[in-house]
Amino acid sequence: MTDTDIVSCTIEDGIAWVKFNRPDKRNCMSPTLNRRMLEVIESIEFRDDVGVMVLSGEGTAWSAGMDLKEYFRENEQKGLGAVRKAQREAYSWWERLRWFEKPTIAMVNGWCFGGAYGPLFACDLAFAAEDAQFGLSEINWGILPGGGASKVAAELLSFRDAMYHAMMGENLDGVAAARKGLVNEALPSDQLKARVTEVANTLLKKNPTALRATKWAVRRVREMTYDNAEEYLIRAQEAANSFDGEGRKEATRQFIDEKSFKPGLGAYDLSRA
Repeated sequence: MTDTDIVSCTIEDGIAWVKFNRPDKRNCMSPTLNRRMLEVIESIEFRDDVGVMVLSGEGTAWSAGMDLKEYFRENEQKGLGAVRKAQREAYSWWERLRWFEKPTIAMVNGWCFGGAYGPLFACDLAFAAEDAQFGLSEINWGILPGGGASKVAAELLSFRDAMYHAMMGENLDGVAAARKGLVNEALPSDQLKARVTEVANTLLKKNPTALRATKWAVRRVREMTYDNAEEYLIRAQEAANSFDGEGRKEATRQFIDEKSFKPGLGAYDLSRA
């Protein structure tokens, strides 16, 4: 397998299907995979034929976390410089994914452990197979859930659930992960891709400028006071209007003049904007 094969990407009908492609290693993230993921993300972000990105894994795992041999042991033997470089390569693509210009969906088809919580949280939406397994097993190794994993648990789970999940080292299946908020929904494995495709196609019908502003707004305001969030959202809306004011005018026209659009039932017709 070449370095470029370690991540696969297929674009179909506006959806970029990106896959971790180390099935023999349960798609654990090596430095090579991390470098390649950043390249793939940057190559598709501004393509006109991509409106939604879906991140999944080849084989029976989404990602089993960081590669213990290549990411940890080998870099630790090389010294602090190598460790820091590997960390930057991993965290850089997770950050790019968090602020990706277009909607992103995690399609968790199997194991999702430890470091994989970074890209899981970076995706805007997440859907899992009912038999997928989520775990912070670091405590069982005698270490803490680092690399952002503890932050993800604290963000997505209640305080008590986050503490239990991190301290006990017990796995959650997809059903429990959905119930506790790690993912949006859990579905039988044979229905997972169809549901993700349905959601992606719904997103493709919405105004892309509004989607970008919305996903960034939700992430930003989580760390703001109410007053700061209110001010930020006012300015963000103004910026979005100046960037794509015609879309809003067309939606208003379809609603008021034509009465052909009901915002509570779906998006306005983008093809007429």
